[in-house]
This record gives sequence, structure tokens and C-alpha cells, in this order.
Amino acid sequence: MDVQTYWLILKRRWLPATLMFAAIMGLSVAHLNAQEPIYRAQGKLRFTRDVTPSITGVGEEQGEVAPLFADNNPISTEMGVIRSIPTVQATIDQLQLKDGAGNLMKPHQFLNRLSLTAERGTDLLEIAYLDPDPRKAESVVNVLMKTYLEKHLQENRAQTIAARQFIKQQLPTVEANVRQAEAALRQFKQENQVASLEEEESAIVGSQETLRRRITDAKAELADANAQSQEFYRQLQMNPQEAIAATALSQSPGVQEALTQLQTIESQLSIERVRFYDAHPVISDLEARRANVLALLNQRVDQTLQNQARPNANLQIGELRAALAGDFVRSEIRRQGLSQQLAILSNAQDFYQRRIAALPQLEQEQRELMRQLEASQSTYSLLLSRLYEVQVAENQNVGNARIIQSAYILEQPVAPRPLSHFLLSGIIATIAALATALALEATDKSIRTVKEAREQFGVALLGVIPFHRGLSPQSLTYPLFENVGSSLLVNHWLSSPMQDAFQVLRANLKGLCAERVMKTIAVTSAAPHEGKSFVAAHLAMVLAQSGQRVLLVDANLRSPGQDKLWNQPGQAGLSNLIAEAVELSELIHQVAPNLDLLTTGTIVQDSTTILDSPRMSAVMGQLASHYDLVMIDTPSLGTAVDAILLGHLADGVMLVTRPGYMDVVNANIAKERLDRLNHKVLGQVINGVFDKTEPYRYRDQQGVVLENNGHSQPAILVKN
Repeated sequence: MDVQTYWLILKRRWLPATLMFAAIMGLSVAHLNAQEPIYRAQGKLRFTRDVTPSITGVGEEQGEVAPLFADNNPISTEMGVIRSIPTVQATIDQLQLKDGAGNLMKPHQFLNRLSLTAERGTDLLEIAYLDPDPRKAESVVNVLMKTYLEKHLQENRAQTIAARQFIKQQLPTVEANVRQAEAALRQFKQENQVASLEEEESAIVGSQETLRRRITDAKAELADANAQSQEFYRQLQMNPQEAIAATALSQSPGVQEALTQLQTIESQLSIERVRFYDAHPVISDLEARRANVLALLNQRVDQTLQNQARPNANLQIGELRAALAGDFVRSEIRRQGLSQQLAILSNAQDFYQRRIAALPQLEQEQRELMRQLEASQSTYSLLLSRLYEVQVAENQNVGNARIIQSAYILEQPVAPRPLSHFLLSGIIATIAALATALALEATDKSIRTVKEAREQFGVALLGVIPFHRGLSPQSLTYPLFENVGSSLLVNHWLSSPMQDAFQVLRANLKGLCAERVMKTIAVTSAAPHEGKSFVAAHLAMVLAQSGQRVLLVDANLRSPGQDKLWNQPGQAGLSNLIAEAVELSELIHQVAPNLDLLTTGTIVQDSTTILDSPRMSAVMGQLASHYDLVMIDTPSLGTAVDAILLGHLADGVMLVTRPGYMDVVNANIAKERLDRLNHKVLGQVINGVFDKTEPYRYRDQQGVVLENNGHSQPAILVKN
């Protein structure tokens, strides 16, 4: 959507958007008035290096304010200490701070009012506290700084005392560690005999070289044996076990004799099958003999193999394959022997490698024991010297923080701030108002513009009837001219732009009538209250003024409207003409020059039966023969099928739609029913269009219909 479309949405939804904006701003004003002024008290701490250790020369690290990490600020650490629960809780308990309910304040409530700020480029820390009572805020800042300094000094002194106690506790342990390290080194040398580690390493290196050459030769011979075995396997297509079994079977006389008998019987069986049927005794005898010989063959094969795997190859492999099988078996035996030899050599090599690999570990253990001994001796000496220094530094009052500014109160309250409060509220209210308008627009399923109406039905646009300021929105449906003559329908109540719109509609309709003969035109709408009766009456008046003899028929037997529009209530009409066979001349009423009116007459319950009767078709033909044009006012498509029945009787159907009075559901139903009329649909007339609610103007002063893309399309103008 473009900016103009958004602007139109705001114009349509200005009331709920304005109410939302006003509600939020009202709540903002009420919230601002309900807030009490908040005062700010602030004090400052300075962090410096303590000079006492530098004077005494003992415990100099206590006077330093150094970060633990390179990118860490020591003041940030102290800020965390000030915000800690013990420090905050001590301040709350000392001042007995209460919350709004009169209960003792919680630490998180205290921290919400507390702010700590480190001034850039300095060692200063500002501590501020917010409270409606300025004196209470001042007391909180002073007590908090005092509590922090006390805990800071206690912490430094506690560290020194803890260090002294720790050293005294560790001295006996460190002395015992020295003795234990000496004993461990002696025991290691005795158990591992590490005095000649260098000579043992040289001997192992020489033995490893000899083993490496022998392993290389064994691997070469094993590779040759593997290649021979693979080639034998490729030639024979069997493994060594199968080769042994195949050789044994081919050299077994009993197996070969049984195999020869089996082949002879199968040859005879093949010959006899040509001469006799399968059920012949000769065939049965041969099959029985074959089964016996086959069982004998399997028995001899099992006896020959002696529980060995039966080969997949033929039982007769020939002398050459038998020789290859023997070579295959011998090659496999040689390969297995080489594999065992290589395994023995590899085990020996692994033994030497483990041994030589253990030598560095032994050396490492020896060096580690020596380092432990040296470290224990060094630690013992260091602890003795540090014990004296800690005893000297224990009684020093070291501290790095100083109060350089006690708490003072700002003269003006820091909250609330009316200007920023109203600016923020205005932004939130504007966003909420826009969101409300867009949300209402998104949930609204009605068709609101001419463009949406045209895209919904996809039929030709015959005309656009503008909304007149002198008429209410309801008057476009029923103007209720009960005390006004019928000649004033167009001449008095319609302004010049609306008169131009109906003239354009008449010209477009006349252009369609020139292409095909149309004596009867049905006017319908997608939903009720879209102004089809209004359009039909005024179009009939405009056509009558052009010189045509026009009959306006009110066929809306369910909810008639033309009798009220023309001030003809209680008159007999169409229903009487069909049901009672009344003369047409008795029911026709002239309401204007060249314009006659046929009202609905008596309202009936079953209007569909009347409109679908043969009498109705005959009446329509009779009316078309007496007038130049018959304009039929029908019910809407969404209420009943009467409009479809009348559309089939008419030569053409004109659809009247009105933006804002029709939703997508009813429009889809109307479009489905309108599709049944097929080629009879002349087009669509869009009624009650507000120029200010459309993204483009749809009619200028010369009666030119404008398309949605902004380009003009000349209307069909026909002179009277």
C-alpha cells in the first residue's frame, strides 16, 4: 500500500485511533500527577594506594589497587562489593528502611534506588540514592559509604591474619614434605636401578635396528605369499578349505563312480522324456534310480569330506585345477608360517620399544622427584621469611578507599520529568493509534473502495454514482420522498455531479443496447441496502427524459421499495397481475413523462414460485412489447434466488454495489450466483462513492470515468 492508502485508512478509522491516542495520553497525565517527587543524594569515594607498606617496607602488595585481569577496572570490582547483599543489608538494618507497605526494605528494592558511577579517567566513585525524602537519601549514602569502608578495612586486616595463620599451619607440613621428597628419591633409585640409564638406552637402540631389518624381510616374503594366494584364489574361485575338499572329491573313486552313474541316468531320463509322458513307468523308474544314485553320491561326499565344508565348485575339477589347488594349499601354509614369524618379530620389537619408551619416563620421574625436593626446600625457606613479614604487617591499618565528599542533596527533584514523560507517552500513543487503525482495517472484511469492488466481481464498470452531501447515507437506499413530487427525483434532489453520473450511466447503457437488442434490464445488488432501487428509479427517470418510453417494475416481492420511493403505497401491482389476471392498464401508474411504474402489489410468502411461473415469462414479454425499455428492480443476490430467476427473463442484468455495505463473504456468494447468468451481465454500477475515501477520483466535471490507475477513459456519450 502507498502513503495515500494509509491516509485513507486513517480517515476511515480516525475515531478509534483518536480514542486510543486520547486514552493513552490521559493515562499518562494521570500517572504523572500520581507520581511524587524523587530527590537524589550523592557522595564520592576516592581509591588510592596505601603508603604504610612503602614506609615499613613490609606487605607492599597490600597497598596496591591492581586488577586481577588485564582488561578489568579495580573500581568496577569495588562497585560490586558495595552492591553486595551483606553491605546493602547492613545499611538497611542500621537505618531501618521501610518500603511502601511499611515492611523492612528488601535488598533488590534498595538496589533499584542505588546508582554507582565511576568517573572516567579518575579514581573517583560516585554513590547516589533516590528517595522521596531528601534527608533519608542523604543518610543512606553516608551510612552506605561508612559501612563499605568498615568492611573494607576488616577485609584487609582479615587477609593478613589469615595469611599468618596459614603460614604457621603450613610450616610443619612443608618440613615433612622435604623429608618425604628425600626418601622418595632414594627409594626410586633403589627400585628401578637407574644408575646406567644411558648405557641401557644405547644397547636397546642397536637391537631395534637388527629387528627392523628382519621384520622388513619377513613383510616382503609375506607380501609375495599373499599375492600368490590371491592369484590362486582368482584362478580357482575358492578358498583353501574348498580347494582341499574339491581335490579330495575329484580323487575319490567312489564319488566319481556315483557321479558317472548319475550323469548316465540323467542322460537316459532326458531321452525317455521325449518318448513318454512324465507319468510313464519308464520315467518313474529312471527318476527313482536317479534319486537313489543322488543319495549315494551325497553319502560318499560326506564320507570323503568328514564334516568339512562342501565346496561350491564342480565335483570333477580336472587334473590342472587339482594341481593348482595343491599349489594353493602349499602357498597358504607358507603364508601362515610367515605371518607367525612376523608376529614373533613384532612382539620382540614391541618389547624393546616399550622398554626404550619407559626410559624417558624413568628419567622424568627422577627429575620430578629432584624438583619436588628442591621445591619443598625452597618453600620451606620462603615460608620462614614470610612469617616474619606477615607478623609485622598484621597490625597495620591498610586501606585504599577514602571519603572525599559526604552526601549532599540536589536542589531540584530528578523525577518525574514532564517533558520527556509527555514525549514518550506521545510516541507510544501515536504508535498505539496507528496500530489500532491498521488492526481494525485488517479485521474488516468489507469492500470499501471502487477498486476493490471492481476486482471482486471482474465485470465492466458502467458508472460511478457519487455521494451527495445533501443526502444521508440511508437516503441512497430509500430517500423517502413521500411529500415530494416524482419529477423532483432527478431535477431537485440530484446535484449536477450526480446528474452527470446518471447521464454517463445512461450513455454507457445505450452504447451496450446498440450492440444487441435489450428491451428488459434487471437491476440487482450483491447485498441489501446498496441502493439498487435508488439507481433503478433515477436511471429510469434519466432514460425517460431522453425520450424513451420506460416502465419501472418493482419485482422485489420480498421487500418492495419503489412504492415508497414514488409515494405509491398500497397499490396493486406485479403479484396481482400474475396471480389474479388483472388488466395491465389497471396496474400501471404514470409517475413522470414517458415513465410508468408497476409496483409489487400484494406481498406474497412464496415469491419464488410466482417469479418462476410461465405466467411471469408471458407478462415480461407483454411488458417488453409495450415499452422501449423495461427496468426491473429485483431483490439482492445474497438474499434469495429471485434475482437469478428475473435475470434469466431479462435481456441484461446490471449489478449495483456500494462500498462499505458489502463484505467479501456476501460478495463471493453474489459472484457465484451472478456467474449463472453468464453473458447477460452488462456490468456494474458503484453507488454512494465518497471522493474523500477513494485513492483516486472516479469522475470529473465533464463526465469522464477514471480508472484506478489514474488514466482517464472517455465515457460513451449519446446525444438526446
